[in-house]
Amino acid sequence: MAAAHPRFVVNCSVLLTELPLLQRPRAARAAGFDAVEFWWPFDDPVPPDAEVEAFVQAVEEAGVRLVALNFAGGDMAAGERGLVSDPAHREAFRDNVDIALGIADRLGTKAFNALYGNRRSGLDPRVQDTTAVENLTYAARRAADTDATILIEPLSGVPGYPLKTAADAMSVIERVSGGSGLTSVKLLADLYHLHVNGDDVAAVIDRYIAHIGHVQIADAPGRGAPGTGRMDIAGHLARLEQAGYHGRISLEYQDHSPDPFAWLPAGWRTRR
Repeated sequence: MAAAHPRFVVNCSVLLTELPLLQRPRAARAAGFDAVEFWWPFDDPVPPDAEVEAFVQAVEEAGVRLVALNFAGGDMAAGERGLVSDPAHREAFRDNVDIALGIADRLGTKAFNALYGNRRSGLDPRVQDTTAVENLTYAARRAADTDATILIEPLSGVPGYPLKTAADAMSVIERVSGGSGLTSVKLLADLYHLHVNGDDVAAVIDRYIAHIGHVQIADAPGRGAPGTGRMDIAGHLARLEQAGYHGRISLEYQDHSPDPFAWLPAGWRTRR
């Protein structure tokens, strides 16, 4: 078995997709990684117990840690991106939080990505934003029992998704923390999305380093592996480390080659 690369996390919802979902954690371990993350791995916010059990067993038997998990995103294939801000899904979201935290109790997961949700036609954005703050406060209070973090992520490529920049996400985080006193809601710094949406990634790191709870990478254009585009990913990661971020780096790029991890330099494969 290859030596583990503890700095990096394989996003098994984007990589290794030639395999059935439950086989991907084992494939990530065989490639030398000791940690994985997933988008919500079920079709429904509250899946049957048997599906949850099969997922947990797949991660446990692979010998990897599930370090991050998305809350349910709705019908992602149809363009939905989260339930957090939709009043019609208030109970579904909260039930989903409880399911996700139950999975975390068994797998030790400490980070949960709460996709904000698209703007809904005919619905006052202020109502959606209030709903989001209430739901995120609920999730943060529940997660606080296990010292876990709730992540807020800007996204690109989804016109109806209102959080485009780090500042957009921070405004939500500040509303939650200001109203509740909770400090466990953090920025998910997906360097690809930030770059594509026009954020100055270096400036985001410098300004918001104290609020960054997780990092994801892909190159741009194309959302491929580092080195396939024009982003200075190595420079951004060095800047993050120098600024004090020593957490995991998620590989959330698209690559269907026989070895999607061939780009990794030897010096990047362990924590410094």
